[in-house]
Amino acid sequence: MSELVPGGNVPLPGGAVAVRVPGPFDVSALITDDGGKVGGDGDFVFYNQPAAPGARLHGDTLTVDPARLRPGATRVTVVISPADPGTALGGLPAPTLHVTGAGGRPLARFAPPRPRQETVLLLAELYRRGGGWKLRALGQGYADGLAGLARDFGVDITEEAPSDPGLAVDTREGAPSDPDGFAGLVNAARASAGAPPVALDVRLTSAAREHALAMAARNRLDGEGLYRRVSATGYAYVTVGEHLVSGPRSPAGFVEYCLGSGRSRRTLLDPAFTHAGLACAPARSGDVYWTAVWARPFTAVELARTATRVVELTNRERAGAGLAPLAVDPVLTTAAQAHSADMVARAFYSHTCPDGSRPWDRAAAAGSRRRSIGENIACGQRSPAEVVRGWMNSPGHRANILKRDFTHIGVGFAGGGEAGTYWTQLFGA
Repeated sequence: MSELVPGGNVPLPGGAVAVRVPGPFDVSALITDDGGKVGGDGDFVFYNQPAAPGARLHGDTLTVDPARLRPGATRVTVVISPADPGTALGGLPAPTLHVTGAGGRPLARFAPPRPRQETVLLLAELYRRGGGWKLRALGQGYADGLAGLARDFGVDITEEAPSDPGLAVDTREGAPSDPDGFAGLVNAARASAGAPPVALDVRLTSAAREHALAMAARNRLDGEGLYRRVSATGYAYVTVGEHLVSGPRSPAGFVEYCLGSGRSRRTLLDPAFTHAGLACAPARSGDVYWTAVWARPFTAVELARTATRVVELTNRERAGAGLAPLAVDPVLTTAAQAHSADMVARAFYSHTCPDGSRPWDRAAAAGSRRRSIGENIACGQRSPAEVVRGWMNSPGHRANILKRDFTHIGVGFAGGGEAGTYWTQLFGA
């Protein structure tokens, strides 16, 4: 039996396999093609729809027979969420994946890094490689709940639209109200600048409230702890920003103040942000302290878009040096993503993992057979442009990007941890 780490994979024998996750979890599966999209709503297997061609869910066990999947299906992503929707995964026992073959023969086991505030975990995927199938361990937390995850995979999830089309408001249960019209004021300004509207998010509002109260208690502006506060609410992000202000007496005054400052205005109007949270707290001195948190959630679509942009910018630098572009390698991508997620989960920043594994070890564990491996990592940068610019300004990282021998690349990204963002480029030849 194989003990898997994030990004590790194992070949599967022919015939059906059983994937079991014991404990207080709901197991789900998404059946997709090479493009990562379902063929229809019937490709989402969960407690209310427990069967699809080649896949059946019974209790805590999902049985998959790859030969019987619908035509065009090349991947089955296994997902878990708390059986109690109001519970975060971090409040439950650590999940463990058990995979068995014919006759109950153990094939693989995977215990991912313990989740924290996430409500959904992409645990593993079964995928076609050549004429056979393999299992890859993932262990990636997800921000937007099971419905958001299904939507990003192409499942049609219908929600009631907001009554006012000019005001984007989060429709999830528990979403914050907007009695002072903050979202309306912000979205009017964003619309005039050609930026999309933001939706109020209960988790970001909670993070903003915690910080505003802390500043009021200390009677001073303090920018520490943004990433910790947002991550603690269960909101996983690809980018995040913050406004800290003292003085205004209303949301309208806060917005007016932010629009009057160049840097603050750029943040408020930044088209990268899709969610926001605002809170204020009075201090004994009479000052009012405000915190606004802006973010874009971590989703499969956003992760792919971020990685694609890093590759584009990297290849632009290579083209400027007269070098051939790097091709995206899915195996290197898996290893790079696992390393970024691992740096967040285990709170380290290094090419060497706490277990001693190095970049070439992680690439091999993910299934790479490339003869030469190189790695760039970075933390704290808030965009693909910023991280590639930083690498190009560092001689060692620049040398990897412009190495003539490298032919392929994989990119990983994770938000959270002390630095806020963790980036990995894995090169291969």
